[in-house]
Amino acid sequence: QVQLVESGGGLVQAGGSLRLSCVASGRTFIPNGMGWFRQAPGKEREFVAAITWDGSNTDYGDPVKGRFTISRDNAKNTVYLQMNNLKFEDTAVYYCAASTSLTYYYTSNQYAYWGQGTQVTVSS
Repeated sequence: QVQLVESGGGLVQAGGSLRLSCVASGRTFIPNGMGWFRQAPGKEREFVAAITWDGSNTDYGDPVKGRFTISRDNAKNTVYLQMNNLKFEDTAVYYCAASTSLTYYYTSNQYAYWGQGTQVTVSS
């Protein structure tokens, strides 16, 4: 079993920055492909960013390209999401997810493990 714990969410003004962290633990955890998703009230869960097990490849959803950066530190079992130039429409609960392979995926149903989520609220 793998446990994921997100942190770093909060309230920020439009144009500001936040950095989310996701710490993984568990006997079966190895550096896997990881993803960040978000879900706003009344909307479906949306792909935000993802990274391969070694950090060599990343990808982003169109709404966040050029503003968000995903990275990881496998020595700390931690994945980060640096969010810059935040917009009101970035307001959502952000979830960290781990796949069971070395790569990442774009759809939520291909991730086996999920964190509890952290709220990000951007005021306009």
